[in-house]
Amino acid sequence: MNSHAASRVAYNEMMLRHVPAAILVLCLISLAPPSCVAVRRQITRPGGKNTQTLLVADRAALLQAVTRQYNAIHDFSATVDLVPALGTTEKSRITEYKDVRGYILFRKTADIRIIGLYPVVRNKLFDMVSNGTDFKLYITPKNRFIQGRNEIEQPSANKLENLRPQHFLDALLVRPVAAGAKVLFENYTDEDNAFYILHEVRENAGGQLQLLRTIWFSRLDLLLARQLIFDEAGNILTDARYAQWKAYDNVPFPKHVEINRPRDEYAVVIDIVKMDINHGVLDDKFVLEQPEGTTLQILGQPPAAPAKPPRGGSQK
Repeated sequence: MNSHAASRVAYNEMMLRHVPAAILVLCLISLAPPSCVAVRRQITRPGGKNTQTLLVADRAALLQAVTRQYNAIHDFSATVDLVPALGTTEKSRITEYKDVRGYILFRKTADIRIIGLYPVVRNKLFDMVSNGTDFKLYITPKNRFIQGRNEIEQPSANKLENLRPQHFLDALLVRPVAAGAKVLFENYTDEDNAFYILHEVRENAGGQLQLLRTIWFSRLDLLLARQLIFDEAGNILTDARYAQWKAYDNVPFPKHVEINRPRDEYAVVIDIVKMDINHGVLDDKFVLEQPEGTTLQILGQPPAAPAKPPRGGSQK
């Protein structure tokens, strides 16, 4: 290389060192093909609603929505299709029972009764009732009648025995935030999700924060989409998901509800067929007596002998 050429190269290198970085980047972009400048990517969220504008709300508005929904319902009577499932994903074994017709009756503050019928023949599969504190459960295939408190101290190996009416009620009717609890607000929006999440927390006896619930709202419509309820150790007690909201007697309610109880190893999918809200439910609808010939089991005690019909009567 002659001295003139060498001088020219040195000059160019000196000029490049003094060119601001932003100008250099613009120069490089101008030399690139148009297709390399930018790639436009469409964000598609579940349900294919990629063109729908996300709605905006704050913590106060969402808390009001929970309270308004809860207060709107005093009682209801629903005919439903159920898909109960026994087992958990953690143990990689789930057994589903298809085509179970059911009836759910509710009355505030905490009366609830749930009846499940066998597929096809529609004989009674189970019947359970709760007043919010105690429950009764009649399991027809086992000819057993179980009574006890709503709380499960030790899950049973027989998954049907873990059923509690209160679990259904906690999922179907999302309660307002408890007194003394605090609420954290999260905007969980990314390429695949668009949710607002309310985290209900409280301070336990040891001064540590404890997560009680998370309540999820879809930003596509600001309707309740999911509720997670936790135990003191942070494990999921109830995972409830809501979809296909519809007005029944001018009160919005999800037509499709999925309830998962991983610790108790059961789940159920509920699809509402017919529903009457605030029409009144009579007292006798929440009365469940032990059928004759069934074995009574009071939780925490050994099973008792089968119930006998009255003297002079016949066993049905």
